Amino acid sequence: MHAGEFDTAETLIDEATAISEPVGGVPMMYTSLVLGPWRGHESRAMELVGTVAEEVSARGEGRVLSLADYATAVLYNGLGRYDTALAAATSACRYEDPGLRGWALAELIEAAHRSGQPATAKTALAGLTERTRAAGTEGALGVEASSRALLSGDDAAEPLYQESIEHLGHCRVALHPARARLLYGERLRRRNRRPESRTELSAAYEALSRIGADGFAERARREPMATGESVRRRTAGAVSELTSREAQIARPAKDGHTNHEIGSQLFISPRTVEWHLGNVFAKLGVTSRRHLRSALSTPRPGTRGA
Repeated sequence: MHAGEFDTAETLIDEATAISEPVGGVPMMYTSLVLGPWRGHESRAMELVGTVAEEVSARGEGRVLSLADYATAVLYNGLGRYDTALAAATSACRYEDPGLRGWALAELIEAAHRSGQPATAKTALAGLTERTRAAGTEGALGVEASSRALLSGDDAAEPLYQESIEHLGHCRVALHPARARLLYGERLRRRNRRPESRTELSAAYEALSRIGADGFAERARREPMATGESVRRRTAGAVSELTSREAQIARPAKDGHTNHEIGSQLFISPRTVEWHLGNVFAKLGVTSRRHLRSALSTPRPGTRGA
């Protein structure tokens, strides 16, 4: 997931579920809980967050509550609804979870800064720095530099964003260099440095949309509109946009098979089928199974043929 290979992550989650469910094992839910919010589709993401949080907390896995709050903060920072992200990130940072708190602090910094809460953002940055300096990895230092740049004045911010992109370029955490370029492009645009901002925002949009982080990608696409510019949405052929698992599910769905029938054929749960069909509908621009047949057989205008 952090490498930006969302489709591969989904496939691996499905495989883990297919193995665990028949033998009465516990499905792997932590990654799916966060993956949905990174994709940025609000209704499906929040439905998944609620479902998974309820199931996992019922088993006594209390840390999932903080994870759900972190996932919610990711979603709403991506969608630009910073007050909601701030509330979720604040809740996620209540506990000293060594594997989660650093990520939650990074979300809190952006949400607080965008919501006009500089003291909260500054305190969160101090907590993040304590962790990133102890870790000393390229990824940790890159996230810190990006967060520090967000809170810095214009003259100090630019070298920090460049430092962040440099650090993050040396690791496999593909989500975060793209997000750093988004923040850098937003800062440049606000300084009326249009050619430079266009370069950063276009690179961020291309990377984020390719990964499938649609909320953050849309932020990168919308930002130049403030100055009358535009960035065309990235398009692709209908079938080529589907993962192999989504295509496996879409084909019998268009022929009228139920979620239970499809799940039995593929050794996955009906709920997993429903989740993938939601992604299929979003990618193909349809709202029901009735439209799947034509959507899968007809290339959309202006896109690659299926």
